[in-house]
Amino acid sequence: MKIICVGRNYANHIEELHNERPDSPVVFIKPDTTIGQKNHPFYRPHFSNDVHHEIEVVVKINRIGKHIQPKFAHKYYQEIGLGIDFTARDLQAQLKAKGLPWEKAKSFDGATVLGEWFDKSTFSDLQNISFELQKNGQTVQQGTTAHMLWPIDELIAHVSEYFTLKIGDLLFTGTPAGVGPVAENDRLEGFIDGRSALTVSVK
Repeated sequence: MKIICVGRNYANHIEELHNERPDSPVVFIKPDTTIGQKNHPFYRPHFSNDVHHEIEVVVKINRIGKHIQPKFAHKYYQEIGLGIDFTARDLQAQLKAKGLPWEKAKSFDGATVLGEWFDKSTFSDLQNISFELQKNGQTVQQGTTAHMLWPIDELIAHVSEYFTLKIGDLLFTGTPAGVGPVAENDRLEGFIDGRSALTVSVK
């Protein structure tokens, strides 16, 4: 099982980090060792003093696929949820400045938190799923899939050009603006279309 992540898929997030708007999806892979245990806290890594939360809509792939056409992409997932892609922002900045890969900043143990899964039939419009992240009861990130530069089905088609999708693979579809640091004893809760989908404490 692999975790396929899409960066820079929301214009407001691109702007807040002063990145260039890409011509095609920015894709990177995280190993399954990044997934934290369910109902366990997130432990900030010792090598970073600036770990950021990034809330994202996640789809779970349910069949093997390669070179998938966008019009058929909806057949390759049935469940949708939320996840947090934790990022060691200080380390990422150092790596980017040297033109090096981001794995150390994105793929450390525990850097991925997953919430509950919902059947996609329970969403009224997959092109307009609202979601948000609250930190200690205050909304810090808020978005809708309507604001994606590349919607879910286009992402699946694009990714499948390069990687064979397998059952159980997870596709993180990008984060909206509002990313920010987490501190000890923070409580993070994610909501998707008004439903609580993810809760994690920070240690």
